[in-house]
Amino acid sequence: MKSLGKVNAVLTGRAVSFAHGAKSAIDKKVVDGRQSVSFLGLMGDEQGELRFHGGVEKALHVYPAEHYSKWVKELGDRDIFQHIGAFGENISSSGVTEKDICIGDKIRIGSTYLEVSQGRMPCWKLNVRFEQNDMAKRLQDSLRTGWYFRVLQEGDIGQGDEILLCDRSYPEWTLARIMSLIFEGCLETLELQKLAQLPLVESWKKLVDRRIRDGVVEDWLPRIEGPCRKDK
Repeated sequence: MKSLGKVNAVLTGRAVSFAHGAKSAIDKKVVDGRQSVSFLGLMGDEQGELRFHGGVEKALHVYPAEHYSKWVKELGDRDIFQHIGAFGENISSSGVTEKDICIGDKIRIGSTYLEVSQGRMPCWKLNVRFEQNDMAKRLQDSLRTGWYFRVLQEGDIGQGDEILLCDRSYPEWTLARIMSLIFEGCLETLELQKLAQLPLVESWKKLVDRRIRDGVVEDWLPRIEGPCRKDK
């Protein structure tokens, strides 16, 4: 096993009322001690809208702490960047980013056994949380989205745990590479056919298949602007 990084903190949140009549658990807080992880994620963690968040393919969201300094440079030294959890992450990591973790990587953290399932597709709730109308788009364009794990073996995780790479089947396919093709609107058939051969989650596979079939990039605005579009 190879150490990729470490866990800085583990965070959970409760679903509460949010903007535009929605619910959200994006305001996650650091929890002390070792935390139990099931196939659906951390015990005590919630999601506001299960249609889009949570589930076995999005059991744990990881966000690299290294990104915070980049956001400060771009958006200023805001209070929200002073505390881990700004992006609603379950795990704050250091040492590994989207550029050096690959789709399908098998990872050991504590006694859990995890698999990299997908990058995050940012939504409009980030715009509200950061009081920045284009925050979801900024996250998407930057490729600093963090990523999700599916849980292959339940267990527990805690602050200081190493993020250990156990197996890497697709070393050429970092999440940054995959997300750049998706988010930058790639329509090159050969590249899309290569993507389609990867173990993508169902929604991403359907997206790639549609691009191959129709030669059209999907409309991101409903996701990245959502109800906020009506406020303009």
